[in-house]
Amino acid sequence: MSATHSATPAATFRSLCRSSPWRWETLRFTVAWRSAESDTRPLKAWLRRPAALRVEDDDGVLLHSTTGTAGSRDALYVSATRKSWLLAPRLITPVYNDAGFVLRRPEAAYGEPAFGDPRWAAMLDPVEFAGDSPVAFESPFANRVELENIVEEEFEGRPVLSAIATPNLTYKPFTPGYPLIGRGRTEVKVDVGTGICVSTRALDGEFAGGGHWLRILGVDEYMIDDHFVDSGMGLTDVSSHIPWNVS
Repeated sequence: MSATHSATPAATFRSLCRSSPWRWETLRFTVAWRSAESDTRPLKAWLRRPAALRVEDDDGVLLHSTTGTAGSRDALYVSATRKSWLLAPRLITPVYNDAGFVLRRPEAAYGEPAFGDPRWAAMLDPVEFAGDSPVAFESPFANRVELENIVEEEFEGRPVLSAIATPNLTYKPFTPGYPLIGRGRTEVKVDVGTGICVSTRALDGEFAGGGHWLRILGVDEYMIDDHFVDSGMGLTDVSSHIPWNVS
């Protein structure tokens, strides 16, 4: 099925940008930030939703590792705010369009683990390009970003939707102060299978050529807590003979 099966290519692109929380549970990838002068060395990462993350540098040196389950949530729940009780997105069914992408996102506990740069969360869930639902009335500058040159292509061996995005006054980064795109035009690529923003490249202004590059290596692979700790958990290998010394 063509990724642009729904009403318009722009509507499909925005729906894809809302879809990430329902299209994968674990991810193995590399990511690098690029500027007009050069690229950073890529980082290798393993992520298991909702909050487990392991990051290594290009030489395999561990930089960050957490299962995301160590902290107590007592203070969060006793605060008795509405946000305290929101469910994980995967536990709620959104409204889909005819292409199988998310038309409207429900209220949920959104957010992705990040390392170093808060834009990690936006790369992995690029809803900031679309908002939680379509605008009430399609008109110039009504959407968060204006889209042009939307095409289906491949990026690192995977199908993506590519577009030129220009932010409007209503553009709001997922993490305040850390937008994925600048004030001018930016080439944006979103992976069709996962809804992840795998590439941005600024086309205008002093930051032209800057952005990020993300290569997906594995999706929904089985990952236990051992993936996200510095050392093994000391589990017994039951396939080996266990001596039992009797005095």
